[in-house]
Amino acid sequence: MSSTPILDASGVEITPLLEGNEPGLLHQAVRRVRTACRLGRAALFKSLFPLRRSTRVLDLGGANGTYAHALLASTPVRPENVCVADIDEAAVRSAARTFGYTAAPLDAGEPLPFADGAFDIVLCSSVLEHVTVPPDQVWLATSGRDFRRRAVREQSRFAAEIRRVAQGYFVQVPYRGFPIEAHTWLPFVSYLPRAWQCRVIATSNRYWIKKTVPDFYLPTAAEMSSYFPDARMLRERMLKMTKSIIAVKTI
Repeated sequence: MSSTPILDASGVEITPLLEGNEPGLLHQAVRRVRTACRLGRAALFKSLFPLRRSTRVLDLGGANGTYAHALLASTPVRPENVCVADIDEAAVRSAARTFGYTAAPLDAGEPLPFADGAFDIVLCSSVLEHVTVPPDQVWLATSGRDFRRRAVREQSRFAAEIRRVAQGYFVQVPYRGFPIEAHTWLPFVSYLPRAWQCRVIATSNRYWIKKTVPDFYLPTAAEMSSYFPDARMLRERMLKMTKSIIAVKTI
């Protein structure tokens, strides 16, 4: 696959493996941490899978394809063998125009529109935790027990689709036990009851530098194992603490 970089207007390479360079000490600290994690995750992915010209890759939840491009640019995988699937149709159409990938717009809550075993590898990074409830119900879903029940049901269904369409997969989610919650950059938010999570996020969106929507449910290690019973569970660590869980099945 071509390694030609995509540049912004100032000539700086655009790659999601590098966190955006924004002013402020907190942004700089977050940039260093997230960039290190992304580069490490990319190296792990490449070390686990034999990537050939004919390897068929599905980037599930891949938006405009920049992550797949950054990950696969130095590999022999051909662009026509890469499919980017997302509920954002405009984003996947952009991936097709920019990188020559196959675009696959998805309907939320529906089975993936692919045959059994259509791909060699599914890449799914920081997507599964957002498979929970419909967008118009996110702020209304304040019962922790009900939100968890619905999220686990939808995530289990989504995981089964991943296992159906590919021989191998690499599915990463942030770990709920890590002190700094990945979507808010706030400490211990994942430990709060659901109703309090929604209140804290609604308030922090007014004052804090990181805006988000509480549509995420971070699965436990046991839940990830139940979603992917044929996978190895790898742990991405920082300061000796688990930062992410990665379900891996090699081919």
